[in-house]
Amino acid sequence: MRSTFSRMFFPAAIVLLAALLLVGTSFRALTANYLEKDAMNRLKTNATAIAELARVYENYDSDPLNNTEFLVNLTVSAQVSGADVVICDAAGKLRICSDAPFGCTHQGQMLDSSYLSRVLTDGIAEDTGTVTNLYDDARYVVSMPIPGTDGTPAGVVMVSSPTADTMEMLKKVTDIYLFVSILVVLFAVMIMSIFARQQAKPLQEMAKAANAFGHGDLKARVQLDGAHTEEVDELALAFNNMASSLEKSEYQRQEFVANVSHELKTPMTTIGGYIDGMLDGTIPPEKQRHYMLLVSQETKRLSRLVRSMLDISRLQDQGGIPEEQKVRFELTECVGQVLITFEQKINAKSLDVSVDMPEHPVYTRANEDYITQVIYNLVDNAVKFCPEKGTLGLKVREGSTKVYVSVSNDGDTIPPEELPLVFDRFHKLDKSRSQNRDGWGLGLYIVKTIVCSHGEDISVTSRDGKTEFTFTLPLVN
Repeated sequence: MRSTFSRMFFPAAIVLLAALLLVGTSFRALTANYLEKDAMNRLKTNATAIAELARVYENYDSDPLNNTEFLVNLTVSAQVSGADVVICDAAGKLRICSDAPFGCTHQGQMLDSSYLSRVLTDGIAEDTGTVTNLYDDARYVVSMPIPGTDGTPAGVVMVSSPTADTMEMLKKVTDIYLFVSILVVLFAVMIMSIFARQQAKPLQEMAKAANAFGHGDLKARVQLDGAHTEEVDELALAFNNMASSLEKSEYQRQEFVANVSHELKTPMTTIGGYIDGMLDGTIPPEKQRHYMLLVSQETKRLSRLVRSMLDISRLQDQGGIPEEQKVRFELTECVGQVLITFEQKINAKSLDVSVDMPEHPVYTRANEDYITQVIYNLVDNAVKFCPEKGTLGLKVREGSTKVYVSVSNDGDTIPPEELPLVFDRFHKLDKSRSQNRDGWGLGLYIVKTIVCSHGEDISVTSRDGKTEFTFTLPLVN
């Protein structure tokens, strides 16, 4: 498996090397072309000067090629320019070499007739290569005719220089370029190595944190110091948020399992104890009916718990109430019907009921059965916690686009730190769970789940001995 360093380094190295190769090849070609043109231009200048010099001497001497002063000037000119000069007569016969103007082994050699013809016809010839019978090495060669006094060419001057000198200079330039390129590559490798490792470090930290998280360390987080790129910081932040969410979910799961186990243990123990007592004769036959009623009550409570948990699971799986399950119905009538079902409990505690609802119908669009359950659970909760001869309140208020339903009761004020927890499943203000044996702590959780499944809100306030729950529904009058 390739590391982040290799994934970042090798593509960058290939691109860098390709760029250096392309630049180097282009630079070498341009340099070679420049040096060749420069050599040719210098030779052309020298050839022109020497031809003009020969023409001047010819005006004063019928045979300047035998003039000692001309030969000396030719030698000096050749030495200054660093070029080799050969002068031939009009027939192409070699007469003078600059390196041995008073006699050399090349004297008497003949130029190629086709080459001589090209020089005399074109007025100049520029070539690169070897000169047969004169030089064995490759050369830059420029030849041009020497104008005579009668208008006809008096001879040909050939100026040349070895290409080795240019190649040597080109080699030095290339060596310098290669040396600089190697330094650039080494420096780039060092920088890319440092950069790649810095980029890989937060990823390694995230991998380490994820591994620790996977092995049960739910507190593992990636440290954010702002020294990395924006994308890496966003990834680390997303990982930390995910870890926090998973930690919370795991905590809720453990709490849920513990609460369910605790809630099931008591009724199951009670049922088992009563049944065993009747089977082993501990409970006499005349009392068995009483205890069978208790077993029946505990069984029904367990059934309600399972039904509530199934309702919650179904709502959460749906992710919301489908539109086809919503109907338009009259809300105040629904509230009134729920209130009637609690008539006996209200009368048993001598509660004072305060109802504040519009006299005209108030319509909403929702799942009527679920909303009925919400109102039922809220009223049941209010009646349960309302003291003897306390006040139970129901209010329906219309807004511009919403309808607000409130259920309130007198009683102990809920501590502020408990308010955010009242909608949690299995949450009870009585931690010992010795009171409110008829409840499981799921009623308000179901209420919030249903309301949120409709895309609405629910809130609770508790102050000065009065607790009030308020939820919203769409107003469709």
